[in-house]
Amino acid sequence: MVRRRVVKALRESSHAVADRWVELQLAQAGPRAGFDGRELREEADALITALAGGLDSDLPVHQVVNSHQELRRAVVDLSLRRVREGATPTATSLAVLALKEAVLETLQAATDDAAELYTAALLINRLLDAAGALSFDTYVEGREEIIRRQSRQLLGLSTPVVRLWRHVLAVPLIGTLDSARTQVVMENLLEAIQQDQAKVAIIDITGVPTVDTAVAQHLMQTVNAVRLMGADCVISGIRPSTAQTIAQLGIDLSKILTRARLADALAEAIQLTGEPVHEAAVPR
Repeated sequence: MVRRRVVKALRESSHAVADRWVELQLAQAGPRAGFDGRELREEADALITALAGGLDSDLPVHQVVNSHQELRRAVVDLSLRRVREGATPTATSLAVLALKEAVLETLQAATDDAAELYTAALLINRLLDAAGALSFDTYVEGREEIIRRQSRQLLGLSTPVVRLWRHVLAVPLIGTLDSARTQVVMENLLEAIQQDQAKVAIIDITGVPTVDTAVAQHLMQTVNAVRLMGADCVISGIRPSTAQTIAQLGIDLSKILTRARLADALAEAIQLTGEPVHEAAVPR
């Protein structure tokens, strides 16, 4: 009975609840938050409509938020929108929880029965607490996904594939080479080999500060992947200190063609392509 009364109040007073919720959110966020009142109102209308629909279903109260598709989608969309706007997860949860006050004010105006109001308050609290928890979880997941995507984009920018010659590509590496970066290097290089029909790929490690067993293993993985694509691989940038470290670690790079300088690697790569070229055209 109380559940039906709450649904009726939400539907009959949806505009008043939405207006009050927008007002509360703007008061919480402050004038510098940059929220658009019109967008907040659209969010409010969508969430209140979904809230009424969820309560009007046959789902138990504790399952309404997570199991009612329209309500769950409304909460998730609101949270993801706040992620893109740069709001904090706490502020996002509080925005959802502010709906409690707006709804309870409407219910208080609709009934004088204290017992009924108390039961309705428990219902709304339980429902919107679950919505607040969902919004927080969604925010965190959305933020982590944005961070992962941005990190991947930065990795892609930090490992460009450069076309040095016809059928010859190069990847100049700078900084530490870890598993995540190796994967990006490998993906970018293999795609470029396929697109350019490259015959030789040069991996230049002049900018890699240290070469240890892990780095050598990552290089071997990349070289093997390049060979599976039908291309040869040359590693350049082997400095004296790097060569000494590799020898001391006992790392076997004997099956990989290496050169001290990128220019030497390019000259070797051009020879591997089997295409004639004037001697003066090869950089020294």
